[in-house]
Amino acid sequence: MNQTPPPDFYTDPAPQPAQPIPIQVDWKLPARIPWVTYIMMGLCVLVYLIQIATNNLLGYDLPMLLGAKINEAIIAGEYWRLFTPMWLHGSLMHILFNMYALYYFGRGLEQHYGHERFIWLYLISGFAGNVVSFLFTDAASVGASTVIFGLAAAQMVFIYQNRTLFGPRGRAMLMNTLMIVGINLLIGLTPGIDNWGHVGGLMGGLAFAWLGGPLWVTTRDAYKIQVRDGRPVSQARLVGILVFMVFVVVAAIKILH
Repeated sequence: MNQTPPPDFYTDPAPQPAQPIPIQVDWKLPARIPWVTYIMMGLCVLVYLIQIATNNLLGYDLPMLLGAKINEAIIAGEYWRLFTPMWLHGSLMHILFNMYALYYFGRGLEQHYGHERFIWLYLISGFAGNVVSFLFTDAASVGASTVIFGLAAAQMVFIYQNRTLFGPRGRAMLMNTLMIVGINLLIGLTPGIDNWGHVGGLMGGLAFAWLGGPLWVTTRDAYKIQVRDGRPVSQARLVGILVFMVFVVVAAIKILH
């Protein structure tokens, strides 16, 4: 007895949709642990504790006396005062605010910059801020805010120059950082705040980051996307020396005038 096969008995099974091949993204950060940021924070806290101790034991703030940006002392030959103010602070609120900002900006930037390039950024920002303050105001000043503004400028440059990788959120990130900088510059107009130091830090950080900061490039094949830094550390080192020398010359003109 013949049996009638059920419908579609001889037809091939329906084709299954092809599964997409996963693409691996090879994206290695130059630094995983931002230890330079943590060390700088630790130094600022240590110096501030010494400031408190000497003020209580000696009746005066010894680190402030020896390291604050004081124009007359710089002109007299104490050139280290163009560096040391970035590790000094005038009050508990002053250091708390700056350490929070350093923690906020420093960790991510150092991971993308790498340790050496971040050190260049840090020192140039602080030095440039103190040089511009030396040029345009006679008031004594201290604080890591010169560095903070340089880091903020570097973050804006980093986002802008790598905007194709950040996509739509890059604009929001850039505007957020710009707004933070703008608000703090307005706050800096308050009497007693060295806004020239903030402007100088911005200038130093911007100059170094624009020419020496990370510039990501991507390569892609069928299975993998590689993201790498197209600017070698050697270029950043050269840029750092050049930017540093520009501010040295500017300070020297003021000193020798």
